[in-house]
Amino acid sequence: MLCVWWALSAAVLLCLQGARGLDNGLARTPPMGWLHWERFLCETNCVKNPTGCISEQLFMQMADVMVSNGWLKAGYKYICIDDCWLATQRDENDKLQADPTRFPGGIKKLADYVHARGLLLGIYQDVGKKTCAGYPGSQGFYELDAQTFADWGVDLLKFDGCYYENLEQLEDGYRHMSIALNQTGRNIVYSCEWPFYARRLSKVNYTEVAEYCNSWRNFDDIQDSWASVKTLIDFTAALQDQLVPAAGPGAWNDPDMLVIGNFGLSWDQEVTQMALWSIMAAPLLMSNDLRDINPRSKELLQNQEVIAINQDPLGAQGYRVLMVDGFELWEKPLAGGCLAVSVTNRHEIGGAQQFLLLRSMLWKGLACKNKCYLTQLLPTRYEYGTFNTTFFLQLSVNPSGTVLLRVE
Repeated sequence: MLCVWWALSAAVLLCLQGARGLDNGLARTPPMGWLHWERFLCETNCVKNPTGCISEQLFMQMADVMVSNGWLKAGYKYICIDDCWLATQRDENDKLQADPTRFPGGIKKLADYVHARGLLLGIYQDVGKKTCAGYPGSQGFYELDAQTFADWGVDLLKFDGCYYENLEQLEDGYRHMSIALNQTGRNIVYSCEWPFYARRLSKVNYTEVAEYCNSWRNFDDIQDSWASVKTLIDFTAALQDQLVPAAGPGAWNDPDMLVIGNFGLSWDQEVTQMALWSIMAAPLLMSNDLRDINPRSKELLQNQEVIAINQDPLGAQGYRVLMVDGFELWEKPLAGGCLAVSVTNRHEIGGAQQFLLLRSMLWKGLACKNKCYLTQLLPTRYEYGTFNTTFFLQLSVNPSGTVLLRVE
């Protein structure tokens, strides 16, 4: 069903936002894939932990599972290496090199393996002298490292911000690497942590960040806990007046990894993370063990209707509309004049509570001016059907849970 009742208003909003992403033609929708850090950290002892250490075996196994278990088909195409892949020293030509024991074939071999399965490879480096884990950083070697990544066949660079000396050096480094990546001629998505580090020293210019980066981190690393997920949601909402205008095709705010399928979230909390990350147009980069994930979490992560909200071509980042009586209402404009709406119950005691959703709450009261069609996507799918201008909906939402709706 075509949604046109507020399409003009949505177009006006996007003009006011003025979001312009890095001009490399990449990441027109938020990147989707798998990233090792939250689940596997910096485990380098492959004798002690052969199935969980940072090695080519881990990434090859994940690549195989991503294809065989439907992740690639669902849209997750990047398999990303984080910190601790490096050897402790550059080679005799000052080029980066992978740890020879854990990556005996080197990164080029791993990239070829990943590409042969229809996937793309992401890698990690740092703007400073060292990575956060103490391996060689890119400072002083931006062009060389960018060309090395291109020669290896890398498709995404996560560029961290440890071990810099001052704000000018940090920001110049991020700009420098962006230019260097583009000059290689290879399509390499550029994921920055520029705002996260710069915020400690100065007000962030998100217009400039979006001119150099395809996505960017704003806050601390996510942890496998509801407390961490809540903090990231609250931070994004608190800064939404700065963050939302900067986002759009080719430029995305990144609240960090999806931890769905790990140990720290209940089912309702997993639903909340998936729903809010989709509403926020966040990169969907899972950090879990795809070789051993429970079916319910897998089904949630592969839900095509929810992914479609995240990947909507309009590229609008959603925002929190209101907080009332322990509930949060978020909305995200979609292509064709449709709307994604989420209601989160922030209570953490008792049972399900009721939230009365009124037409007047949506799109400043402009939604459904004639009639509209409502479908609940999460936690379960249900078609409410057609509503007129006086519609209201009584929603039952579990503690720390979310109801996600599509309004057409």
